[in-house]
Amino acid sequence: MGRKLRRSDNRILTTHTGSLPRPLALTQLYARRARGEPVDAAELQAAGRAAMKAIVAKQAEAGVDIGNNGEQQRDSFLFYIRDRLSGLGGSWQRRQRADVERYPIFMKESYEASLKKESVDDIRGLPKAIGDIGYPDAGAVQAECADFRAALDATGNPFVEPFLTAPSPGMVSAIVKNEHYKTEEEFLAALGGALRVEYRAIVDAGFLLQLDCPDLAREKHNTFADRPLADFIAFGNRVIDAINAAIHDIAPERVRLHVCWGNYEGPHDLDVELDKIIPFLRRAKVGGFVLPFANPRHAHEYRYLKDLIGKDQIIVAGVIDSTTNFVEHPEVIAERLENVAGTIGDPQRVMAGSDCGFETIAGRGRVAEDVVWAKFKSMAEGARLASERLF
Repeated sequence: MGRKLRRSDNRILTTHTGSLPRPLALTQLYARRARGEPVDAAELQAAGRAAMKAIVAKQAEAGVDIGNNGEQQRDSFLFYIRDRLSGLGGSWQRRQRADVERYPIFMKESYEASLKKESVDDIRGLPKAIGDIGYPDAGAVQAECADFRAALDATGNPFVEPFLTAPSPGMVSAIVKNEHYKTEEEFLAALGGALRVEYRAIVDAGFLLQLDCPDLAREKHNTFADRPLADFIAFGNRVIDAINAAIHDIAPERVRLHVCWGNYEGPHDLDVELDKIIPFLRRAKVGGFVLPFANPRHAHEYRYLKDLIGKDQIIVAGVIDSTTNFVEHPEVIAERLENVAGTIGDPQRVMAGSDCGFETIAGRGRVAEDVVWAKFKSMAEGARLASERLF
């Protein structure tokens, strides 16, 4: 495996954002544990490992070139970090998204629908920072890396490059209420220093690191919903500072950064526009970005990529929507990829991907599992069509 961030040298490569559908039995275990019910740790570990092994083969079968462990051994792209950080305690409830709050009928229907699914809660029971934040034991992430490596070896290493995800300091700060540090800068720096343990473990294990940073877009209509845009821009710059410090000795080519506006079907009519956040995104010392361009709120924003993607960076363009059960036509996917390639002027720095994960929180997936795999197969076909025209 090369040590550089792969490029689409001869054809458009396919990848995705990270989380993939979990088996129902595994989801139920995560949901029970989140509610405080007793769950056998060995049973949960075995179920997570088995699901991870199966998901590697499924990705390869669906035509994914750059794949991961599907986050099967985590209860979400983010909440698992509670089990790895020290200095946490207590609980609090995070506010709902501002775009959802302004549509009370939709909010009520969404909440009632969520009650019918067994899932991990993303609003209530979140932790606080009540002491110094640390990452005292890298054992869990190292075991996750070792399990993934073993699954890759067992399936003949089907990916041209494997990746693993980890949350940004800013996203963790959005779910961990700070009651310990005097300033937000100190809090973000402490989170970045702690998360650096995880970042390094992933890279040292030979995997591409994807930083999940929905905070750099979605927190404008959540944490910063009632504050001026300038305040959110300042927050974005502080998060980028924390990220750059945390990855300062990791080659940019080993890191890609995902940004989104929240992985949920909703109005999204309070989303900050991509061009407003490009100034701080450009400061991130990473090898590329993973951005959503399939959903109807941000599909037009590929045109801003010329101001974001540097000559040494790649773009993973979201060409399939992770919140709807439409299976995008391969020609639509090809057209989206051609538009992105035309904007940045180099198809070798373009990859096809999903807007976000398909089950970023256990039980909260909105796309049926069989439809997910149909979307991936359509993405592979669309990438093939685009490749024929671009190379």
